[in-house]
Amino acid sequence: MAGHSRSTRLTRVQKSLPALRLDESNAFGEIDRGLSAREENRWVFEVAWEVANKVGGIYTVLRSKAGVTTDELGDNYTMIGPYNEKTVHMEVEVVEPENEIMVKTIEKMRDQGIKVVCGKWLIDGTPNVILFDISTAAKFLENWKDELFDLAHIGIPWHCKESNDATIFGNLITWFLADFRSNFQEWESPLIIGHFHEWVSGIGLLLCHLKKLDVSTIFTTHATLLGRYLCAGNVDFYNNLDKWREAKQYDQNDSSTFSLDKEAGDRGIYHKYCIERAAVNTAHIFTTVSEITADESEHLLKRKPDLILPNGLNVVKFQAMHEFQNLHAKSKEKINDFVRGHFHGHFDFELDKTLYFFTAGRYEFSNKGADLFLESLAKLNYYLKASKSDMTIVAFLIFPAKTNNFNVESLRGQAICKQLKETVADLQKKLGSRIFEKALRGELPTNEDLLRPEDLVHLKRCIYAAEKPGLPPICTHNVVDDVSDPVLQNLRRIQLFNNKSDRVKVIFHPEFLSPTNPLFALDYEHFVRGCHLGVFPSYYEPWGYTPAECTVMGIPSVTTNLSGFGLFMAEHVADPISYGIYIVDRRFKSAEESVAQLAGYMYDFTRLTRRQRILQRNRTERLSELLDWRNLGIFYRKARYMALHKTHPQFFQREDDGGETTFRYPRPPSAPPSPTSSRASTPTVASEEDYQDEDGEEN
Repeated sequence: MAGHSRSTRLTRVQKSLPALRLDESNAFGEIDRGLSAREENRWVFEVAWEVANKVGGIYTVLRSKAGVTTDELGDNYTMIGPYNEKTVHMEVEVVEPENEIMVKTIEKMRDQGIKVVCGKWLIDGTPNVILFDISTAAKFLENWKDELFDLAHIGIPWHCKESNDATIFGNLITWFLADFRSNFQEWESPLIIGHFHEWVSGIGLLLCHLKKLDVSTIFTTHATLLGRYLCAGNVDFYNNLDKWREAKQYDQNDSSTFSLDKEAGDRGIYHKYCIERAAVNTAHIFTTVSEITADESEHLLKRKPDLILPNGLNVVKFQAMHEFQNLHAKSKEKINDFVRGHFHGHFDFELDKTLYFFTAGRYEFSNKGADLFLESLAKLNYYLKASKSDMTIVAFLIFPAKTNNFNVESLRGQAICKQLKETVADLQKKLGSRIFEKALRGELPTNEDLLRPEDLVHLKRCIYAAEKPGLPPICTHNVVDDVSDPVLQNLRRIQLFNNKSDRVKVIFHPEFLSPTNPLFALDYEHFVRGCHLGVFPSYYEPWGYTPAECTVMGIPSVTTNLSGFGLFMAEHVADPISYGIYIVDRRFKSAEESVAQLAGYMYDFTRLTRRQRILQRNRTERLSELLDWRNLGIFYRKARYMALHKTHPQFFQREDDGGETTFRYPRPPSAPPSPTSSRASTPTVASEEDYQDEDGEEN
């Protein structure tokens, strides 16, 4: 920005990321806790339904990104969302703002009966938040709906609560931004940026445009509404993207094309689709989270995104690389305890030769790739039995579903295992005491001295209690309407019932994990750390936080080329498999070919030695730098720069001579040669970093 010094230094990874020109490195503002923003009178308001209100993945984006944004903008950055009393009490420290213009704007809204709660969100960076209680503005709803129809010709059905809430929320945002801007003197020329996430906040952006507010607007779609609905309906979505037409272009007699408006109407989301599309096409800058969603948006929302904003995470790097390997070993032992109890009476496999695979997320059976995962597990089971492998796979499926309670057999198994463990611990204590007493007398103890008849009786009773005639349960809970549950239906179809002969065992846990869980007593992070492979073969995954979280924790994962994360890694990593990133082709292969590819990846993983798995995890964890908000946050800064440049070009100086520099993580020298190579490969010595934690106690 003209008149202000910019000296932000880019890291090596930042220089490698796409759409970032090196000659723009000083154009996006200082990381100075808002000093530059205050000098420039620059204000950023980030608007989303998930601000201090956990609903879905956008909550994770906002929560994890807040720290780097606050480091840049300080108190000139404010997040705006709806007031949720339950979460506010747990996550927000209620504090009135200090800025006079902010106070004046809020008080004016309160005078009209609007409940406005201000404070600090208790997360990294403790950003300012403004939360509107939409129930206090319900009296304006009908007038606002009429105004929206008059201005934009978008009608909101009276029965759609979500859209009614979005209408109130959007109008409150516009009201606040309009008053905030008007409270400045004209000569002050504030630079106000409004960053709106998803269609629920879209009415606010649309009204800013229609009412010609002096606000630079950014709209980010994390997943298109219509795209999610179409994929859930088992439509061959991505191979037909170019066949979607607007109403004026759609020919009913042409069976090779589809009508966007008709499909949205048939699914009862036409009004929501109109809000989303209007917000996309009126925003000064339109962004999305991945290349795959950009392609989708261009065809469904009829605008190509101006910029891709990859999702990141707060990465905590360990001082020594073996530390995260030790965390894996500790968490894995807790999973071992659960497995011992769950398979009591049928515990005939060695834990040292057992691998834990898992998938997790929203219970969208097809979109999240649970169907592909189950089919591949059946094929993997066949591969392992045919090759007479001594490896056992325990596959966890963690999707929240309606349940009555925990399965009695699951609880009983854990209780029996705990009782047996306590009995053995008691015997160990007694044996130690008896050996000590005998040794003290200078005698060698005999078997009869160590294990007395009463001890054997007690031990036999515990062993007999652990026996059971039936098979271990495939589900830890009593699922409501389990006959029609898609996971259980498919497990019955492929006949994975945890038989003794099966090398693949399955456990469906229809509830998110928590430390208070009587079965696992593990939170999700520690559970992931204890597993060996995360499997997320999603069909519809605009980004994919689950495999990203695995990567940050050093756990290899499976993703797809229909996932934003998968495409991101394919672009920036020369040999993803060597780094523990397995990318299944779901776009250009048939379903059967994708199943075979996934089963092949999992089978190859089972053939890795313990040492190879340690090396792979080290490389996986090294990729975490690519996903760190300290690097990816620059894309959000660039989006804000672009929005201001579009609305206030007179304040900016920009040179576009520089070329684009890209970088790809090279193939690690210790990786095995590609099987497709036509030449013999000379063995190379692994890097010192690869072998640094060879002593990690893990499997």
